[in-house]
Amino acid sequence: MTDSAFRRLPPVHALLDYPALAGVREAKGHEATLAAARAAIDEARREIADGKAAAIDLESLSRRAAALLETDRPTLREVLNASGVLLHTGLGRAPLAAEAVEAVARVARGYCNLEFDLETGERGRRLTGTNELVRRLTGAEAVAVVNNNAAATVLALRALAIGREVVVSRGQLIEIGGSFRLPDIFELSGSRLREVGTTNKTRLSDYEGAIGPDTAALLRVHPSNYRVVGFTESVGIADLVALGHSRGLAVIDDVGSGALGPGRPPQIADEPTIAEGLTAGADLVLCSGDKLLGGPQCGLILGTRAAVSRVTSDPLMRALRVGKMTLAALEATLRLALDPALGGRRIPLWSFLNTSVDQLRERAERLAGLFRDELTLHATVIETTAYLGGGSVPAEPIPTAAIRVVPPYPAPFASESALAGALRLGTPSVVPRVQGGAVLFDLRAIAPEDDDRLLDAVRRLVR
Repeated sequence: MTDSAFRRLPPVHALLDYPALAGVREAKGHEATLAAARAAIDEARREIADGKAAAIDLESLSRRAAALLETDRPTLREVLNASGVLLHTGLGRAPLAAEAVEAVARVARGYCNLEFDLETGERGRRLTGTNELVRRLTGAEAVAVVNNNAAATVLALRALAIGREVVVSRGQLIEIGGSFRLPDIFELSGSRLREVGTTNKTRLSDYEGAIGPDTAALLRVHPSNYRVVGFTESVGIADLVALGHSRGLAVIDDVGSGALGPGRPPQIADEPTIAEGLTAGADLVLCSGDKLLGGPQCGLILGTRAAVSRVTSDPLMRALRVGKMTLAALEATLRLALDPALGGRRIPLWSFLNTSVDQLRERAERLAGLFRDELTLHATVIETTAYLGGGSVPAEPIPTAAIRVVPPYPAPFASESALAGALRLGTPSVVPRVQGGAVLFDLRAIAPEDDDRLLDAVRRLVR
């Protein structure tokens, strides 16, 4: 009987040519469909060898092959972020505004004038539009854009201080994600780190005492992913600039998170801003584009025309610069930021920050009611705290509202971890927070138009 079943298995080419797989092959491609057809036949062969009843007709095998193809999903998948961490590094940090997404699609689907002057027909500059927007927003004379803020720091140190010393407070020797430390960045740049002060107190006199004939620059680094509180003292950027320029030194201000200025983004206070550093006279100001700016992942180097020109003339600039899609998304985000009210509505991160707890609670009550009535889940609404994350404003909790789902969970989910794990693997993926023996769906980082998609994702899982 087993030998007979093996002999009745169709050849791969017969399954591949079966009409039910024709449409799938057109959509998924020949090679992927061929691999799925082989896998479907191999699965049936194993079932026969194990003594199981295996469906081996072409129709059944084509359905099996099609199902295997459906499980071959992209590695990067959409996620609904119900974790309560707005700039979740693992989830790609800031989501882009619709205008930025459209700008990326527009330049990605064809050609664009990235480095081409449409008026003269000659070679153009890739940052012409971005330069003008940055000037209007911050007053910077020029800007360079690289792939992240670590790259911006490396380039700034190379351009202004390669082979020489840069003075930094010990309290600002930060470690960023991936165990990448500021001393490592100095080593990569070819400049030398000169530490001054202590972890909690650094005075202007500490910088003065460290300046010598080999000093090239003073660097302030904003500790954007931690806070030192209590018995502390630090030097403001204006005083640092005054000292540096009086000694003929360059001054670099790494503000990290990328707040443009007051009200940009909304609801965030006590963060150093790009505008503050430039107004104080820093030669270069460095920051990320995908944190408080709410744009694509990149690093911005802003400052005087002379200092930025030294950065862009470095041979490493070509290796670290960004392409047309990042620039399109950045320019669209900056255009929205010109009007704080418009940016507060259209830039997703800014919109999340502007949403009141009352609005979140109202949305959460509606969803919790549907969780209870339609899905028979034990759901309540609680007020809790969210965080910006992504190495930004680490000590400031953000009031929020969340849906709390507690046991008993629907079969086969015996625990909150099992339910959260299944949510992560769903379509779309949902990343909730597991806390205090419950699953929490924090709505602070979920757009209102995604509420029903969150409900559908939970509904599919429960049913």
